Amino acid sequence: VQLQASGGGLVQAGGSLRLSCAASGRSFSRYGMGWFRQAPGKEREFVAGINWSGSYTYIADSVRGRFTISRDNAKNTVYLQMNSLKPEDTAVYYCAASLTIGSAKSEYDYWGQGTQVTVSS
Repeated sequence: VQLQASGGGLVQAGGSLRLSCAASGRSFSRYGMGWFRQAPGKEREFVAGINWSGSYTYIADSVRGRFTISRDNAKNTVYLQMNSLKPEDTAVYYCAASLTIGSAKSEYDYWGQGTQVTVSS
């Protein structure tokens, strides 16, 4: 599976962005998908995940109520809708694919290249 993340950019605090992750290669619908982020000097952390069908999602406490994850298997794409953005959301955001579901980086087999999100105060 090859993953291409897009949609990042510069936004003011309180604004919104929608990230997309387009997949190609093996059957996208077999995989659970996740979004992670990594701020400068920090560890890569889990943000949100979704199972293969989209029937189950799980969101990190730090973004719950502001971020939602969804997928469109017909388009081989997973999305991260980010609302009420805060400066502390500034990071490089990565999408990843896994045959299991979880919040640990080690559970994910394929990674996209990352897209920068910068939230100004």
